[in-house]
Amino acid sequence: MIHKNRWGLALGLLLAIIHAVWSLAVYLIPTQLQKFLNWVFVLHAIRPVWILTKFDLTNALILIALTFVTGYIVGWLLAALINMLTREKARVEAIPTAKAKSKKKR
Repeated sequence: MIHKNRWGLALGLLLAIIHAVWSLAVYLIPTQLQKFLNWVFVLHAIRPVWILTKFDLTNALILIALTFVTGYIVGWLLAALINMLTREKARVEAIPTAKAKSKKKR
């Protein structure tokens, strides 16, 4: 059984850190970041249409908080699903089969 809270925290922190790094990059190197994004779009055969806006600390903090909460919820749900599926598998494996019963009688 895996710990749902730990999975939620791990995924939430991972996503929050990624978005914190993104926000920091928008603040520190917006011109280079825009060039990088344009290059990535062109690699995917997409005309670059997205333009970075001016850095806003409030928006950055909201982004980081929302991605943490979303990551926590998704991680918690994944852990709960894995626990449910593995518990069901263990329950099925615990049911004795006819062969196992016949071996015990011998």
